[in-house]
Amino acid sequence: MSPKLPSASTIVAVASGASPGGVGILRISGPDAQAVALPLAPGVPRAPEPRRAYFTPFVDRAGQVLDEGLALVFTAPHSFTGEEVVELHAHGSPRLLSLLEQELLRDERVREAGPGEFTRRAYLNGRMDLARAEAVADLVAAESEGAVRSAAARLRGGLTEALAPLRAELLALHADLEGVLSFPEEAEDAEAELDTALPGRLAAAKALSAGLLASAAQGRLVRHGARVVLFGPVNAGKSTLFNRLLGEERALVDAEAGTTRDVLEARLELEGVGVTLLDTAGLRAVPGRLEALGIERARRELLGADLALLVVPPWAREDELAGWEAEAAGTPVLRLLGLADGAEVSHAGAGLRVSGRTGVGLEAVRGELVQRLFGGALVEAMRGVSARHRSCLQRSDEALGRAEVAARVSTLEVVAGEVGLAFEALGEITGEQVSERVLDEIFKRFCIGK
Repeated sequence: MSPKLPSASTIVAVASGASPGGVGILRISGPDAQAVALPLAPGVPRAPEPRRAYFTPFVDRAGQVLDEGLALVFTAPHSFTGEEVVELHAHGSPRLLSLLEQELLRDERVREAGPGEFTRRAYLNGRMDLARAEAVADLVAAESEGAVRSAAARLRGGLTEALAPLRAELLALHADLEGVLSFPEEAEDAEAELDTALPGRLAAAKALSAGLLASAAQGRLVRHGARVVLFGPVNAGKSTLFNRLLGEERALVDAEAGTTRDVLEARLELEGVGVTLLDTAGLRAVPGRLEALGIERARRELLGADLALLVVPPWAREDELAGWEAEAAGTPVLRLLGLADGAEVSHAGAGLRVSGRTGVGLEAVRGELVQRLFGGALVEAMRGVSARHRSCLQRSDEALGRAEVAARVSTLEVVAGEVGLAFEALGEITGEQVSERVLDEIFKRFCIGK
């Protein structure tokens, strides 16, 4: 379904933050942008040069000066929205910007912009595809360096570029299938060739799809951050390691067993990607009442973790390790040998040696965390896709799986239908195939002014 082009209305909104600041920006977009905005900026000439900043007073409709600043004019289609755009750069007073906006809204040709409407118009006017449009909101909301880089990569078209090989393969395959089906008498030789090549072509497309899904899983962690839980027996050095990884004393540390009785949570960055690190109560067979509550909370956190760090003391028995790992309940486990300052290890395969007290082995642990969480391919993971993108990728992959089965047991019509569904699912990511309802859901999470 093709989206509708925007109406001929002219919209206005404050494009800068709601808090006071040095500069505030009022953005106007639409066919009457210059006609309604420039009367408030009398220092701008009647025929302004596009993209030039003009120093001007800002006035109300009665001509009373409210402020002074810069006005810029962008002509269609060479603007963010693809429409005529005017930006007024005033001092960053929310009340001042509100007054200027209200002056503009007095004109019946102008209305207030809805959430994300400027970016939505940019998409509808062909200035960017839907994946790039969504990256705008992600860039604004980014909370880590990795999330910033991820959104920036998608804003430059990184996700669209990653999808391109699979989309090209599906388009070519679907065209070949439709050609054979539409002209069976003229395409007998082509049908024989296609029957021979079809399993290999579908397998190649499925491999591309699997790679995209794997990157999508990494991208989720880049976008939202990973949850990593430290767990293990009492007095293994979990809290000391927790403090060392954070670079500050967040958890109480004492020789007495069972010091940690609740879940401590803190955020850090690993190579620019946000990670939430959780320290939990130590496991033991006969805990006290408060310790038992803490252990139960630790088990709940393990269920929702992306990775569990099992910290074991060097004197632990081999038969205890399997029991502790079982507490992770299916969450991937990285085993760490805590308190490993030359202590004799009483079991084999203990894992990475690390000392939270001295920092020995800490860089190896950080490197392994990055490898386990992001596959060591942070550049690829930086494309961090959304839940909507993952759903589209999953549906495309499932359609390709059905096409492979149909190629063995059914007709070319069924194969062509499934390949078409796979292609359409990818088109929902870039916006070639998307409904108004989906667009409404996407852009309602944008802030007004974007």
